[in-house]
Amino acid sequence: MFVSQLGGLSFCDKVFPTINWNLSIYTTPSSSWHVGSLIYEMGCVISVFDLLGLCLWLCLAIHSSRTVVSLKTGSVEGTVLINGTASIGKTDEDFICATMDFWPPEKCDYEDCSWGSASLLNLDLSNPILLDAIKAFSPLTIRIGGTLQDKVIYQNIGDQRPCSQFVKSNLEMFGFTQGCLPLPRWDALNIFFKEAGAKVIFGLNALSGRSMNPNGSATGAWDSSNAESLIRYTVNKNYTVRGWELGNELSGNGIGARIAADQYASDVIALHNMVQKVYRGSQIKPLVLGPGGFFDAYWFAEFVNKTPLSLQAITHHIYNLGPGNDNHLIEKILDPSYLDGGSEPFRSLQNILESSGTSTVAWVGEAGGAYNSGHNLVTNAFVFSFWYLDQLGMASSYDTKTYCRQTLIGGNYGLLNTTTFVPNPDYYSALLWHRIMGRNVLNTSFSGTAKIRAYSHCSKQSEGITLLLINLDGNNTVQVRVSVANESTNEVPKLPHKHNTGRTKSERKHQASNVGEVTREEYHLTAKDGNLHSQTVLLNGKMLSVNSSGTIPPLEPVHVNISEPVTVTPCSIVFVHIPSFLVPACR
Repeated sequence: MFVSQLGGLSFCDKVFPTINWNLSIYTTPSSSWHVGSLIYEMGCVISVFDLLGLCLWLCLAIHSSRTVVSLKTGSVEGTVLINGTASIGKTDEDFICATMDFWPPEKCDYEDCSWGSASLLNLDLSNPILLDAIKAFSPLTIRIGGTLQDKVIYQNIGDQRPCSQFVKSNLEMFGFTQGCLPLPRWDALNIFFKEAGAKVIFGLNALSGRSMNPNGSATGAWDSSNAESLIRYTVNKNYTVRGWELGNELSGNGIGARIAADQYASDVIALHNMVQKVYRGSQIKPLVLGPGGFFDAYWFAEFVNKTPLSLQAITHHIYNLGPGNDNHLIEKILDPSYLDGGSEPFRSLQNILESSGTSTVAWVGEAGGAYNSGHNLVTNAFVFSFWYLDQLGMASSYDTKTYCRQTLIGGNYGLLNTTTFVPNPDYYSALLWHRIMGRNVLNTSFSGTAKIRAYSHCSKQSEGITLLLINLDGNNTVQVRVSVANESTNEVPKLPHKHNTGRTKSERKHQASNVGEVTREEYHLTAKDGNLHSQTVLLNGKMLSVNSSGTIPPLEPVHVNISEPVTVTPCSIVFVHIPSFLVPACR
């Protein structure tokens, strides 16, 4: 037997607002149930019919725990305004990035052991879905690291010491002993990354050689000798690493340990000098990144100011939804005000970089939304694409160059299913972004409803602009008109407001294929059966799934007449490529 406590605004709150309710529902595995307690203070008179209605609602609530799109929907209108005069930000060509972690199978959170065999040390590199999923990006940036990277020892050539694996221990920081990266495994990973066409960022152990104090501070200089041996081995084997990142979540107050900004700056300078020395003679040298921690304005400002020539990218982590066991994750994800609050670290870091005059750029080095491995059927389900894509749009508008999603695989927030390797909905969201959202970011605003999130970029490898529309409203379809400032079209007007023509949406799309009509491309993402917890996503009404060989399916748009408004159904996401909208920022 287990107990479910109803949270949020209940039927009781909505229908009988003057009654104080304390309601618990007891259920058994056989799905039989009874109301265990119903305690209230009378503030109004409840009729028998009211109680019957309440009982009906309770039955429905118990037998259907899914968050679904409402069957009764309305329609509202809105306008998106895109300023095409100049870009407000510019991402890297390979803005989309994903992480791979060291967590072993014994890593558990809230009695859920969600990592399986997804560690860098035991992941099945022969899985065809994994290979094809990475290849589909051509290329995908992969950041290797995470919490345990600061407890990793790198095996040396001829090292006689055993290369021990992580062992669970409640006496150790982060709950595990030190672990070792065997050189044969590093070889296998590099062979795999080369075949997959991945660009690798490797996170180095930043706690090596330091003294740990009872207050959590780590003092003393970084011992770089073990890291240098790995870097030299990598160069000698002709393996390509795009960047070396120092440390994981040791900035500010730190997680488990912390390092002062001035000491961290000295260590990054030492890493930079080492990279210059080891890669002497190489035409292209790897990036130096850090600190890979949570944003702290004072700490980051000091760090940036003391690494003016040594740090190419400053990396910060984002878990702004709180812990993975939070029962209000979906409420936060669908709340536009809560999403707006996520802009603060982007804005503050942009101000720090601009005021310092540095050439250092901003990266999101790790972002899983909900910490402690996420939440099953939320952070690995369709609903999480609302948060993820909003983060991508927001980060890029503040000139973030690369955004690394936690994880590619592993935990409850992977782009791929930890057991089957089958892509989760966010994988397809990331792939669509990567393929059609270009580098130049355009100033975009929306009027009509607060439930629409709108972002636009110059299109990738094609003319025109690409617009992203996210409808957080589960009740209303939004008819969106697009207006572009400083835009010249190939004899095509801006999208006007049109009266209902009487044609269905499918009829309008069919007519758009007629010769001579100017069209735009639309990619509509929806949840299977309208269930926001679904791990299956539909593209233009068709289920996306890998075939028997594990091949990623094609992402095909529908073509819509340019004069029609963009229809964004409840709790859906639409990418819109408009090749005929030509703006100065995209030339």
